[in-house]
Amino acid sequence: MPEIDFQRFFDACNPGRTLVLSNPEDSKYYIDFASVRGGKLIEALERTITHLSPAKPTCQLFSGHVGCGKSTELLRLKTELEQKGFYVIYFESTEDIDTADVDVSDILLAIARQVSDSLEKNSIHLQSQGLKALLKDAIDFLQTPIGDLTAEFSLPGAGKLSASSSGSIELSLPAGIAKITAKTKDSPSLRSRLRQYLEPRTNTLLKAINEELLIPGTQELKKRGVKGLVVIVDNLDRIDSRPTASGRSQPEYLFIDRGEQLRKLSCHVVYTIPLAVIFSNDNETLKMRLGSGVEPKVLPMVPVQHRDGQVREEGLALLRQMILARAFPDIAEEERLPLIPMLFDHQDTLDRLCRVSGGHVRNLLGLMYSCLQTQDPPWSKDLLESVIRQGRDHLVRGIDKEWDLLFQVVQRQTVSGEIEFQTLLRSLFVFEYRDHQGCWFGLNPFLEETERYKVWKQEQTANR
Repeated sequence: MPEIDFQRFFDACNPGRTLVLSNPEDSKYYIDFASVRGGKLIEALERTITHLSPAKPTCQLFSGHVGCGKSTELLRLKTELEQKGFYVIYFESTEDIDTADVDVSDILLAIARQVSDSLEKNSIHLQSQGLKALLKDAIDFLQTPIGDLTAEFSLPGAGKLSASSSGSIELSLPAGIAKITAKTKDSPSLRSRLRQYLEPRTNTLLKAINEELLIPGTQELKKRGVKGLVVIVDNLDRIDSRPTASGRSQPEYLFIDRGEQLRKLSCHVVYTIPLAVIFSNDNETLKMRLGSGVEPKVLPMVPVQHRDGQVREEGLALLRQMILARAFPDIAEEERLPLIPMLFDHQDTLDRLCRVSGGHVRNLLGLMYSCLQTQDPPWSKDLLESVIRQGRDHLVRGIDKEWDLLFQVVQRQTVSGEIEFQTLLRSLFVFEYRDHQGCWFGLNPFLEETERYKVWKQEQTANR
């Protein structure tokens, strides 16, 4: 009988951990849910790049609930594209931008920094004089020192970013952009002033990034036998839905109104976008302006039940394996089920855990993490029920006037484009699933544990 390495198990259950499939250790924990999620979404993104348009830039959109496993799947995409000869830059946009306040120039600068940094680390040094000059002029416009030391772009003639009597150091393009974005990310007023300069010049910025960074960078990579450059921009789905000055929500403004500019980068790009944007009345416009006319790929939950409420055994079996793999990563899949008693007092307790998660990967890991924080396994049904109540109570605190909308979702199993319904998606009150009929929506199982829902359900039964 194998033993559980508790430190390793604890680390593997951390809900904030993203699996990096190029790491052999992480690959042991990965479970492929494509067979029950309604399609091979990552394969579709990959085929568009490798088969349909390897020589021409593509722009693809990827979405889903926060915590449903998008980052892990995108890192899988990165690994598979690299294996097929592509140079892939994956980054989390939250490294560079404030999701509460974002504009197109912020996203373009973040991409420029990440690409130039990656290329320089691989000994590809580009001139980028026009881009450096544009950024130098932007800093002059701000009339604000950037950093504690003088920052000077390394290319002669590019000019200083700021002046200081303490001496100067030379910075490469990525380091210079990093100083700018770090300073403006922490200062709303400085960020606003930088945009006053850059936003009217977005097309100039875009042209400089393409002509001085992406195109020559791709050419240098191809000299080394690389098939193309791919940039994967993660975490843009976390952008706040606050209203902008135009009255549009921030995601609608960025991805619909300004989508054409984000699409014009001269490399393959995959953007994550907020799920609520897909349910906007302008979804068709989104497809045409940013998605090249193609529907965004949406990663749904792992289904634990069918539309009629019957158990979805295939999804449940995969979630069991996900949990068991965290505890027994070195054990073959077919040999893990007999080890359930080492983790739970009964398989029914394990199944209860899987079902109450709703197939939301991070929620499932969060429940396991809470169990681990309380005591070592094997875990009893009573302990799990206590953890479930805590999760239920935490979620219910966010509900104000949404109950009637939630009950409509239960009855219709659909979500409309109305702002109220978008709130249900963003708050994880309802989950999206896919089957052979298409997409459908169900209540977060935590809410089915509430007295409010149980009373409503009894009333519906009595009125039939």
